[in-house]
Amino acid sequence: MVRWPRRNGTSGETIISNIYCWGLTMDENGSLYVTDDRKDEVRRYRRGESQGTVVAGGNGSGNRLDQLSRPYYVFVDRDHSVYVSDWDNHRVMKWVEGVKQGIVVAGGQGQGNGLTQLSCPRGVVVDQLGTVYVADCGNDRIMRWPKGATQGNVIVGGNGEGEQSNQLNVPIGLSFDRHGNLYVVDCGNDRAPRLNIDSNT
Repeated sequence: MVRWPRRNGTSGETIISNIYCWGLTMDENGSLYVTDDRKDEVRRYRRGESQGTVVAGGNGSGNRLDQLSRPYYVFVDRDHSVYVSDWDNHRVMKWVEGVKQGIVVAGGQGQGNGLTQLSCPRGVVVDQLGTVYVADCGNDRIMRWPKGATQGNVIVGGNGEGEQSNQLNVPIGLSFDRHGNLYVVDCGNDRAPRLNIDSNT
């Protein structure tokens, strides 16, 4: 992993080596949270740390609650709970700070396109109410899972792979702006649509 300075950014500095990283995020304290696809774990790196601390997974590849299998994207909330898209397990896991195992907050019912299922999830973001939004990549849709829900609902896509306004093609990334609009990295369509999630447009 390489850090590039804002000013005079002509050369980067390697800050984390020997990692197969898909996703990263930073908390308000400047700690980095990094997924490692090969080690099936998420590590937190506080400023100046070179080894980091495992905060999710780290017990080999598997589907137990203390395991991950190909973690891709990561989100950290204000309480420092870690949300991970667990790609091979077709679920999103939440790991509260300091715990030894996570809980399933989306999917986890096998690969599929039912409202209780995900297929190869990628991007994940969580709002202030604890609602989980997932880029359900294999189903070409974005799903919303309210806190504690046993099934989600489709807020865009789910109408087959395509380029129409109600379709997506390999959605992989999600981000909110300060106005509550949700942006989607619609990779296969080379676009990033903005969604008003209240009206789903």
